[in-house]
Amino acid sequence: MRMSTIDLPVTTVAQLLALPEDSLRHELLDGEHVVTPSPIRQHQWVAGELFARIRDFTTKRAGLTTFLAPADVRVAVDTLVQPDIFVVGGETPFEAAAGSEIEIPYLVVEILSPGTAGRDRGKKRVIYQDAGVLEYWIVDIDSRLVERWRPRDQRPEILREKIEWQPDEKVGALAIELKTIWPPPVPPFLAAPL
Repeated sequence: MRMSTIDLPVTTVAQLLALPEDSLRHELLDGEHVVTPSPIRQHQWVAGELFARIRDFTTKRAGLTTFLAPADVRVAVDTLVQPDIFVVGGETPFEAAAGSEIEIPYLVVEILSPGTAGRDRGKKRVIYQDAGVLEYWIVDIDSRLVERWRPRDQRPEILREKIEWQPDEKVGALAIELKTIWPPPVPPFLAAPL
């Protein structure tokens, strides 16, 4: 998202991509421009742990590539999202990840933050389901669980111990013990205000 400034409101992907770089996360959700600040450290810890496991799994499977935010995914003409983690396939994953074409990820992972929980569970969930994302994981650090959504689900599958993902029946599944992704406790001397 570079180039010169643009008139507000931002309602198209072209306008969104023309915004100057500002270190914030800009998304277009069914024509609605949404801006989110940088995530907190616990969010980044979990994102890093999940990304490493998913990337290790997908690099062993031809045709799948894993990306970590910020990276654009255009799932409709008026919708450009920046999932925390996503997995795509196809011949040009780097071009598609730059928002150059519409692309539907196999897997999308969003890690809840206080300012994004409503969108992640609401509007973005509907966008991902309607687009045909095969699995959408909503990671709730506070509750220590993952909500797994699939395109036709009316309610999520709630996972507290382990999550498994098998994008292709010809290969084994990725299994992640959830206790291994949560951030370590904050030492009391860091948690108390100075």
